[in-house]
Amino acid sequence: MAFVAAAVIGTATTADLSAQSSDEITFHKDIEPILQRSCQNCHREESVAPMSLLTYEQTRPWARAMKRRTAIGPRMGVMPPWYLEKNIGIQGFKMDPSLTDEEIAMIGQWADSGAARGNPADGPEPLNWASGGWTIGEPDLVTVLGDIVMEGGAPDWWGEIESVPVGNNEDRYVEALEFREVNDVLDTEDNRETVGGRFIFHHMIWSTQVLGDSGEQDEARSADTTTGWPVHEVGRNADTFDAKAGRLLAANSSVVSNSVHLHSNGKDTRSRLEIAWKFHPEGYEPTLKPAGRSLGDGLNIDIRPETKDQQLHAYTVLDEHQKITTFEPHLHAPGDRMCLEAIWGNHIETLSCSGYDHNWVRTYEYLDETAPLLPKGTILHITGYMNNTAANVNIPDPRNWQGSGNRSVTNMFIDLGLGVELSDEQFLEAMEERREVTDWKPGDHVIGCPLCSYTDLRIEDMPGRESTEETEEADDANQQ
Repeated sequence: MAFVAAAVIGTATTADLSAQSSDEITFHKDIEPILQRSCQNCHREESVAPMSLLTYEQTRPWARAMKRRTAIGPRMGVMPPWYLEKNIGIQGFKMDPSLTDEEIAMIGQWADSGAARGNPADGPEPLNWASGGWTIGEPDLVTVLGDIVMEGGAPDWWGEIESVPVGNNEDRYVEALEFREVNDVLDTEDNRETVGGRFIFHHMIWSTQVLGDSGEQDEARSADTTTGWPVHEVGRNADTFDAKAGRLLAANSSVVSNSVHLHSNGKDTRSRLEIAWKFHPEGYEPTLKPAGRSLGDGLNIDIRPETKDQQLHAYTVLDEHQKITTFEPHLHAPGDRMCLEAIWGNHIETLSCSGYDHNWVRTYEYLDETAPLLPKGTILHITGYMNNTAANVNIPDPRNWQGSGNRSVTNMFIDLGLGVELSDEQFLEAMEERREVTDWKPGDHVIGCPLCSYTDLRIEDMPGRESTEETEEADDANQQ
């Protein structure tokens, strides 16, 4: 949560320290709990934000900036950086730091009424940041990658980084992981105004592999020991995997990447990535397979100059039943918004819509009880909204046409979200569990579950099964 705005300078006064009326909004009673839940993880010393918001003295000068940035709505620049729209689609997500309308109004009223301190005894106990502020909690292991130096005026760079041992000496299944970029830029106010802010890592596509003595992949073991992981992107939040689909981190693995993209932030910067790992208990075995989805379009990107709300579209068809676990818009500088829609037969439903800010890429993880359960044959459709005008601060020059490209100031259009595959039996079981947790009654609609209303659905009636059986019969006939 970063408030890059002109500060309203102020100091505590006698009035701030005096007794407050019971209905007056004060820092310790009303604002500090909000900061602890949604802001301080970034806004503290040695974290990514440009100022700390741990104490009243640190927070008071930013009161009006806080009012402005929290009230932007689910769009570029809002703080905390969480852009899901709350008036459409699924609303249950893990690790949601967003503020309620009441909390936003409270911050505004606090700023407008003088930003009173109140009684320190009304405030919560300070948080203990001994775990390092990782949102996944105390990590079981932290892997530190090597330093990279990016000159302030350098062009974008793509390439391979030196492999680094993860630091694990036994096979473990991963429950969650989290990246952070650590660099030597402490003051962001005079950075060049372009995407990424203080950060220089645009993305890293990576895997873990067991390497031989030569430093090359151990080919004899590669199929069993190589694991792909979600792409790290600028400002990105943590990943927690479906509880039944933990990913294997093979013993003695190394972090391997031949696709790192760096962009300068306007200053000579020395930076590195750190990866925090949280493991499942020993003895854990996954029962579901992870499933990605190829959903995007890198060819038909045509962004006209000085025009907003330009739309892009892409589609994919699910080959297997899936539980969609995450939604992750990936656009570039012109990106303003993305919606994810599911189409099954004549059933069309928007699952999620989100604003976008390339300075803080977000992945949105559905709660277990809200994750879409989609049958084989479902069409997933994303709509992207692009803003190539001066109102978009990430655009260098809105007079320019823009197309597809790898640079941060050109364009991509992808949903990088994840899911897990479900067999017919697992799909029926998941829908039954969904009906139970939602207290389903006949006639109810479960958003994101188009077949949940069919309580008497049998395996032999599952979508796509007939065509599968016909294919098997044809294969048998050909073999005869």
